Amino acid sequence: MRDNGGLDERILILAPHGRDAEVIHQVLARSGFGCGAVAGCDAMVAQLQCGAGACVIAEEALHDSSVVALLDWLRTQEPWSDFPFVVLISKQSGSTPQAARSTFDQLGNVILLERPLNAETLRSAVASALRGRKRQYEARKILAERMRVAESLRESRAQLLQLNETLESRIEERTRALAQANDRLMNEVMERERVQLAMVQLQKMEAVGRLTGGIAHDFNNLLNVIQGSMDLILYQSKDENARRKAEVARRACERGGKLTSQLLAFSRNQRLNLRATDMRTLFDGVRELMATSLGSGVQLVFDIDADLHFVMADVNQMEMALLNLAINARDAMPSGGKLLVRASLAEAPDGLLPAGMYCLIAITDDGQGMDPAIVAKVFEPFFTTKAIGKGTGLGLSQVYGMAQQSGGTARVLSEQGVGTTIEIWLRLAEHAQQAEEAEPVQAPALSGAGARILVVEDDNSVRQSMVESLEALGYSVSQAQDGHAGLHELRRDKPSLMITDYLMPGMTGAELVAIANREFPGLPMIIATGYADMEAIDRVIGSNTVLRKPFQLADLAATVSQALARQAGLPA
Repeated sequence: MRDNGGLDERILILAPHGRDAEVIHQVLARSGFGCGAVAGCDAMVAQLQCGAGACVIAEEALHDSSVVALLDWLRTQEPWSDFPFVVLISKQSGSTPQAARSTFDQLGNVILLERPLNAETLRSAVASALRGRKRQYEARKILAERMRVAESLRESRAQLLQLNETLESRIEERTRALAQANDRLMNEVMERERVQLAMVQLQKMEAVGRLTGGIAHDFNNLLNVIQGSMDLILYQSKDENARRKAEVARRACERGGKLTSQLLAFSRNQRLNLRATDMRTLFDGVRELMATSLGSGVQLVFDIDADLHFVMADVNQMEMALLNLAINARDAMPSGGKLLVRASLAEAPDGLLPAGMYCLIAITDDGQGMDPAIVAKVFEPFFTTKAIGKGTGLGLSQVYGMAQQSGGTARVLSEQGVGTTIEIWLRLAEHAQQAEEAEPVQAPALSGAGARILVVEDDNSVRQSMVESLEALGYSVSQAQDGHAGLHELRRDKPSLMITDYLMPGMTGAELVAIANREFPGLPMIIATGYADMEAIDRVIGSNTVLRKPFQLADLAATVSQALARQAGLPA
């Protein structure tokens, strides 16, 4: 039902003669009816179009010709409407004239009141007419609701017909969408499984790396004791037989040192000399050695992209890696074949490395290939498919560690019966660097010159070996079994030089060096280590020196002499 400010319930009054309209208005207004007087039928029609609940009309107003407009409006009423009229007629003798009765019939819903009439009769008639009009409004509301429902039903029926007509096409479209969603889901599941497998493999390699680093530390301590003892025998003994045997043992220590070097490369705790390296120069330097290792049965081919120039690499480690890969490829092609070494610019696949361009070195053989179970283990230290005595299982682990520590990575692509490709991903150099010629280290004279050295080492055998070696070189030596004891010795009697191990229980060598730098500025110090967090050492080392275990007696003598010379301000 429309909201027009209460106009639908007002009473229109048409009484053109005298004060009838004014009196009727006063009577109805006192009873609470909203009223409005009009001057004629044309004005009444205009007001009816705005809204009204009933009309009070004096009979004489219906004799005017303008009543035709009112009758025309009544004929255009909506089906629910039967507008009520209260007509005031005059009491006169005889029956109502025929013309008047015809007009009343055309008005339709009419209540006739004879004049004179009292106020209560008028109020009652108007109230009755208004109640009837309100029931019409209810009927209008019901009809409108039915029409709305009918329209909704028609729309629903039309939609249903349309749905039925397009059902098959929509089923096909929905099936296609579900199939696409299922394909995406399966791809996501496969990708997640791949990432999870890669993460597990990475965690496994990290754990093995930490383990191998710890093994390298202990192994280097053992080698250092043996190396030091052999060097002392060679340095002090005059017995040629003993010297010969000591030399054999010393060479064995050197081979052991190379093994621990490969372990440290895998665990990424070996300092690399990363420099901008020209790939053509690198390949030219290792070409002849690789060809000799492969033998005449294997064709060696190098291919370098013209756009590839400098990469960040440790030349010695890269040459060792390429040689190890060549030997593995030779063993995979017992009847001969072809080994292709290709270097190119490539964009790192998703999840392998941070996005960007890298140098991709791919070493591809056409040998027997490997099954996936073996591919998953090839980078693990000591894993090998070769017979006992044919390999240590450290070659590929060194390749992996070298690539990781260089800021890249390595991976294996292999298919049984087709061949194997080992990929080494390296960072590109931003600009070429001039190679610095390393000055040969001049071995200092093995004599003491009265300096006193403090040795801090938690391993008794290693400490004893170092003390004996330094004493043999002519130095006065004091010792401490851990960091706290070493700090006590420093404070008790400051030495000329301190040599400390890096990994010690309680206070580490790095912590001891940091405290010594604060309390004894200018004191030369040497950190001896077989395995270390190089970043931690770099933070505290300053002008001090790192001495790698296992070291030879000459290395120890040269390092100590250079440290003491720096303190004295002499050329090292």
